Amino acid sequence: MGADRPFDVREFPVTPPPAGYAQLELIASGVCGTDLHIHNGKLEENAPAIIGHEFVGRITAADAAEVAAHGLSIGDAVIADIAVPCGECPLCQSGDDANCVNMGLTNGGDIETAPYLYGGYTEVNYTPLTNLIKVPTNVDPTVAATFACPGPTAIHACRLAERANIDLSAMNVAVVQGLGPVGMFAVMYLKRMGIRKVYAITTGANTKRDEAALALGADRVFSLKAEGEAAVTAALQAENDGLGVDLCFEASGAPQAVAQGLDILRNRGVYLIPGQYSESGTVAIQPQIITFKALQILGSSQYSFPDVHDYVAFLEKNPDLSPAIAALGAAYPVEKVNEAFADAKAGKNIKTLLVK
Repeated sequence: MGADRPFDVREFPVTPPPAGYAQLELIASGVCGTDLHIHNGKLEENAPAIIGHEFVGRITAADAAEVAAHGLSIGDAVIADIAVPCGECPLCQSGDDANCVNMGLTNGGDIETAPYLYGGYTEVNYTPLTNLIKVPTNVDPTVAATFACPGPTAIHACRLAERANIDLSAMNVAVVQGLGPVGMFAVMYLKRMGIRKVYAITTGANTKRDEAALALGADRVFSLKAEGEAAVTAALQAENDGLGVDLCFEASGAPQAVAQGLDILRNRGVYLIPGQYSESGTVAIQPQIITFKALQILGSSQYSFPDVHDYVAFLEKNPDLSPAIAALGAAYPVEKVNEAFADAKAGKNIKTLLVK
């Protein structure tokens, strides 16, 4: 692939996995907003490359002793985590390896050298055994693929709040800005956390997306287009007897969302910002709002291995959510990757998945 160019669909020989690796057969691989940014040229990628980092597959080959040593078996469904923190930098040493300053990736291998297939947009993938998380047998692996990256992304943002001694579960009102995959997961995660009221804000009017958010636990979806930004802001500032909302979770990626997020928060409110993941422009804010409200603002750009484990545990603990999650995915065979990307960019799907 290359920026703003169609993907080439190529065939590669399937070879035995190298030592320490598993060969995986594709179940479903998600199209992430990050991948759209790469394809649009907003994030750098050294082409030619097989991108994609939301691969869920089944182990088809690995050294028997090695796979057993990692608590896995041939035939297991697994999530392939691409992050390889260095373990030595100050962030890793402090227990924050999601923000490792020397982060490596498992999906950056040379596509001209065997086994070729390290990225997510492929029917066969090779990932180190150390980076595989087993999907429990009572969790549909395609359901697990739906939020394989958005889920841990949202969970890690909440984990950073916990590290800052912020108890999100004790909050009364939360707002999620944006209803892409990260926003959708955040809605149901915050609701299941015990927050009494969870609202969402969208820019447009998409009945299917709104209904999906409500099915996942949103109490109301506000539309900036239909209701106007001033009216939406005023309605949310009226929460908590006029103090504003306790928590705002930015998942839209729209710079202008940040200014509204600052406006709707109460004094000592919490703003989690994992959504601003590309250079999408600037926006004017009133920084004195941060000072006078004494806001707590936490950015979060990555996630770590424990967050993926927590994500899988969340799915296992909440099986009643599986039908609603499954309904969010639109599946395309790998060879139709260009159609999948066109539809994802056009906003036709809530979550786009590549399947075999």
